[in-house]
Amino acid sequence: MKLAAAFSLFDDLRAAVRVAFWPTLKDICHNPALIFHISRTFMAHVWSAFAAPTDENGRLVKQSLLLPNATGTVLDIGAGFGHTIQYLDCSKVTKYVALEPNIQMHSKIRHTAERAGFHESDGSLVILSCGAEDTLEILKVLGDPYPVDTITSVLTLCSIPSPKRVITSLVKDVLKPGGQVLFYEHVLSPRADVAWWQRFWTPLWSIFLDGCRLDCPTHLHIEEMKYTDDMGNEVGMWDGGKTWGKPNESEENLWWHQAGRFVKHVQ
Repeated sequence: MKLAAAFSLFDDLRAAVRVAFWPTLKDICHNPALIFHISRTFMAHVWSAFAAPTDENGRLVKQSLLLPNATGTVLDIGAGFGHTIQYLDCSKVTKYVALEPNIQMHSKIRHTAERAGFHESDGSLVILSCGAEDTLEILKVLGDPYPVDTITSVLTLCSIPSPKRVITSLVKDVLKPGGQVLFYEHVLSPRADVAWWQRFWTPLWSIFLDGCRLDCPTHLHIEEMKYTDDMGNEVGMWDGGKTWGKPNESEENLWWHQAGRFVKHVQ
C-alpha cells in the first residue's frame, strides 16, 4: 500500500478539526455538561459540514440499493440528518423510523422527512433517540412482534459498539420474516496491507469521530448471520442476498465500501 494512501486519514482529520473544533468549544462553554459527550458533539459539527458531500459521494450506489428495494416500515439505523429519505420511494414506504441517538440531529431529520411527506402527526415519521442496541425500546414504540419491513444502515454500523450482536438482534427480533436489510458501509478491506493500516489508525480515528471504526467487517457480519431454530440448530438467517462494491473505488482506500441486500428467512 502506498504511504500516501495509508496516511490520507490525516487530511480528513485536519478538515474535521478545522470545521468542528471552535463550534464544539462554544457548545461546551454554553453547556459544560457536554464535556462528557465531547466526541458526539464534535461529530455533530463534522457531519453538519460533510454530510452533504459524503452523501453525494455514494449517491449512485444508494440510488440502486434503496430506491427500488425499501418498502413498508423502514427502520433507518443511525439516521444522521435523514439523507436516506431522499432515496425512498414514498409510494412504497408507509413509515420512516429514524433511529438517531444524537438529538442534535433530530431537527434536520424532521425537516427533511416532512419535505418528503413523512410526518409525526400522522405516524408516518417516528424519531427515536435510543441506540440500535436498545431492541426492547424499539419494540416498545413500534410494537411486537416484527414491526419492521426494511432495515437500512448507511455508514452507521462502523460506529456502534458490538455491531455483530446489535444487527443480529435487530434482524432476529425487529425485522419481519421475509423482510430485508439494505446496507452501504465502509468496511474492513480484504487486502491484508490495507486492513493493517485500518486497524492501526482506528484507535485514533474513533476518538475524533464518535467511535467510528475503519476495521469493522460489517458485510461479513451480515452475510454470515445465523439464528437458532426450535431444535437448537444454527441456521442461516437469509433466504437470499448479495454484496457488491462501489464502482471505481481504489483498493487502497482506507474507507473501502460494500453495499448489500439480504432477505430474512421465512420461518
